[in-house]
Parts: sequence; C-alpha cells; structure tokens
Amino acid sequence: MLSKNTVKFIKSLHQKKYRSQSGQFFVEGEKSVLEVLDSDFLVDLLLVTENFQQKYARRLERFKGEKILVTQNQLEQVGQFQSNDSALAVVTMKSNEAFTPTRDELILALDEVRDPGNLGTIIRIADWYGIKKMVFSLHTAEFYNPKVIQASMGSFTRVKFFYGDLQEVFTKWRLPVYGAFLKGENIHEMKSISPGVIVMGNESNGISGEIEKLVNHKVTIPAFGEAESLNVAIATAILCDNFKRLLGA
Repeated sequence: MLSKNTVKFIKSLHQKKYRSQSGQFFVEGEKSVLEVLDSDFLVDLLLVTENFQQKYARRLERFKGEKILVTQNQLEQVGQFQSNDSALAVVTMKSNEAFTPTRDELILALDEVRDPGNLGTIIRIADWYGIKKMVFSLHTAEFYNPKVIQASMGSFTRVKFFYGDLQEVFTKWRLPVYGAFLKGENIHEMKSISPGVIVMGNESNGISGEIEKLVNHKVTIPAFGEAESLNVAIATAILCDNFKRLLGA
C-alpha cells in the first residue's frame, strides 16, 4: 500500500534541495525504469502498476528492494509524467568520483550548460556515439534533475560522469582539448584528429574565457544559411558524428 509519507517523500524529490539531502532521485516511465533496473544503479523503491508487474514478472523477480503495487492515477500523482501506466523507481545517486581517462578515449565536457533538457539530450547523444565518459563544470545543470533523466531516455545509466573544476581537470589530464566556437577550423575540412576532450559551452555565452585558454583546437560547424547559432545539443551531435568519422570509428 502506498502511504502518505511515501507519497510526500517522492514528491519532495521533485526539488533539488531534497534530492541532495536524501541522495536519491526518481525515474519514471516503462523504458527508463527498465533501463535503471538493468544498470549498476541501486534502486531503493519501485512503484509498479498491475500491468507492468504482469508484463515484466520475470525481470521483477530479480529485484530485491521494496516494491509497491499502485494504480496509474497514483503514479501520475507522485511523478511528473502526465501519463504513466507503468512504473516509477526511487534510486540512489552515485558519488561524484573523478575518473582518469586513457589516451585513446573521446571524452565530452560541458562548460556551464544550464538547460536540463539540453543536458539530457547530450547524454543520449553521447550514448549513441559510444562516448562513455563525461565531465561537467560545477554550474552545469544537475544530472539527476527529472527533466535530464527524462530527456536522456535511459542513456543516463550508461555514462560515467563527474562534476569538477574544468581548469583543474584539463590541466591534470593533459589531453588534446577541442572546443566548439563560431570561429574555428571547419570540422568538415579536418583530415585527422587525436582522441581527447570535446568541450561544449553555455547556451548563450559559449565556452568561458577561462576554459578557452586551455583549448588546443578550436573547431566550428560551417553554416550554410543565416541562423546565428545552433542549439548546443544539436551542435554536440554534429561534432560527435564528425569526430567519430575522423577517428575511424
């Protein structure tokens, strides 16, 4: 039975303050819940409809946490989806641990990307192109924001990430750093690249001056029309596609 306290707790996770205090976040919808159940995230609580329970009975047998049978209406009351007839999971956040990349990896770095929808889409793009590691500036949108989780479409379970001071990180790594700028080398004319870090900047201001100083290679996506700029997620996809092509992936 779904108690009032449980409802209150899950609703509190809509706010960053309470996610940070509890160290937990929530995932909703059939696809994303199945993805997180099959990942290395720790699922603490699972709310499921009878239909979801019957459809995935065998997979749910492996789940050892608390599970509560609920109605579709109850799911929609505690979550953010207007329509959810499947499941919602309460999940433990991972610790913010820095990683050390190898010299043959392509890493994606985000410098002050503030929009949760953009962050979630970029995570999905990274997953599509097989980029497994990401690093975010301290003021980039929160990874566990429900809009980020939703936009990533389950890809949040397959990327390793941490938040840190990008200046310190890049100085320590000593890898090639490629930055997306309006004025840089045409990505279509580049003949070869080395694995390293692709930096994408803030939606309005681009890459900050401090990080620009650490960029070894400024690259640009050529424009053929009159638009002033591209959405950061779209630009990320175009650059990832070209980088993978140049690396012979």
